Amino acid sequence: MQICSVCSEHTPKYKCPACKIRYCSLGCYKRHKDTCLPVEQPAPIDPDATDSFNTETWTVEDVVDKAPLQRLKLLGQSKELRDLLCNPHLRHLLRSIDCADSKDAAMKAAMQEPLFVEFSDRCLKIVENEAKSSTSNGAGVL
Repeated sequence: MQICSVCSEHTPKYKCPACKIRYCSLGCYKRHKDTCLPVEQPAPIDPDATDSFNTETWTVEDVVDKAPLQRLKLLGQSKELRDLLCNPHLRHLLRSIDCADSKDAAMKAAMQEPLFVEFSDRCLKIVENEAKSSTSNGAGVL
């Protein structure tokens, strides 16, 4: 279930046409529009280059299968991630991906932002380091 990206209290009913964040009311839209950063449209993909992209769709279950829930919970315990999430630009990028109709295209656009790449790398490092430490101490994942 989603919540309003502006007030974080109610279920969103609307989507900003410029940046695609979801909001619940006219009041939230008015608060948001002063800080709205329109999402840039990704460059058209060259049809000849589409073979190099993985166009498979995935679900949350696919991610959980690859990274067990106990390792994903470490993300919420990371001070480094919390510090990165204090950056309003990163929060905006994450909201725009979450609200995007084409999450694949939104992720590709976000990966052009060094801040988002830093965030993604930090997430992977936390999950992978835990995976290495749990297998190296004999408590391998089943």
